[in-house]
Amino acid sequence: MKTLHGVTVAMVSPFSAADQVDEFALRKLTNFLIEKKVDCLYPLGTTGEMFRLSPSERKRMAEVVVEEANRRLPVFIHVGAMRMDETLELARHAHQIGADGIGAVTPSYFSVNDREMEEYYVAIARAVPKHFPVYVYNIPQLSTNDLKPAVIERILARCPNVIGLKYSYADMARTLEYLRIKEGKFAVIHGADHLFHSLLVMGCAGTVSGVAGVYPEPFVEVYKAFKARDQQRAMKYQDIGARLGKILRGGSNMAYFKEGLRRRGIDVGHMRKPQLDLTATEKTQLGKDLEQIEKEFLRPRNRKKP
Repeated sequence: MKTLHGVTVAMVSPFSAADQVDEFALRKLTNFLIEKKVDCLYPLGTTGEMFRLSPSERKRMAEVVVEEANRRLPVFIHVGAMRMDETLELARHAHQIGADGIGAVTPSYFSVNDREMEEYYVAIARAVPKHFPVYVYNIPQLSTNDLKPAVIERILARCPNVIGLKYSYADMARTLEYLRIKEGKFAVIHGADHLFHSLLVMGCAGTVSGVAGVYPEPFVEVYKAFKARDQQRAMKYQDIGARLGKILRGGSNMAYFKEGLRRRGIDVGHMRKPQLDLTATEKTQLGKDLEQIEKEFLRPRNRKKP
């Protein structure tokens, strides 16, 4: 089974001026990220405005990313939806189109108990073939539901294709608990990209990063340096990634990601309402903030020697 690892990018969802899925921009974004040497793609999650998309839009976007990636790197589709039948439908579709696996966020808004949480993931895992990888996804600050390590253990006992967890909350004590599941043979990939290097040291397989969807370069460098055991270099680029994350609001407002991509030559359009695009004042300030860090990181590396 393929796994999520290294720099896994949480992709934004591009929209045209007519508020349709912008397939051209999505293909361009997919190629941009692959060319920057990220390790995996993860479309249609929180960064992708998942609950703002219809099932048909989500299916088409999944098809475009899988097709454009063309097996150059793993593509895992996020399939969690507000309705259970939609989640299962999207899971089956991801398998049918040749995705490498899926992730599914916990039930959201309405509280669920541990038994309901367990049965939710068992149903998803059993909706696809036994060899098809499934990641559970815990982001309790947004979903309102927390996925406990003991519940994951019960899910694993029933579903061998549940192979990992995407955890998007900066609780290091809980992260260690997750890393102990299945005697350390359960993959944990973390959403706290500002702590990427530290998480790798702890034993996480990588990060799922929305910031890396705009500026993949420092995160790719962190992972390369970590694998080369060059901790000083890893820490240097981690600092750059963390600074970029702060400027881009760390995923709390995806309008910053979309404006950042527009700055890099990839127009991914607007935010779906009720979320709004940045104001002119916010865009100006963002440009100033990014200009400064780009001078330090991107441009010096591209200068030709005299």
